[in-house]
Amino acid sequence: MLLLFIEIIGWLGAIFVLTAYILLSINKISSKGYWYQILNLLGAIFLIINTFYLKAYPSMFVNVVWVGVAILGMYKNK
Repeated sequence: MLLLFIEIIGWLGAIFVLTAYILLSINKISSKGYWYQILNLLGAIFLIINTFYLKAYPSMFVNVVWVGVAILGMYKNK
């Protein structure tokens, strides 16, 4: 049951990050907008949970940095 939960969290994380990128690419949201940063932040957090559990540390590192970038973006774009 835990593995299923971890998989679902991972997939949701991937969907959130990709959705943010797609919406930005087709000019539906701004990189300075709230939703872009929230989708990236939640996506990266969910992917950190998944990659930590699976011991995929290089991917986890990328997502830790991604969380930092999202938080910085939210702070700078208030």
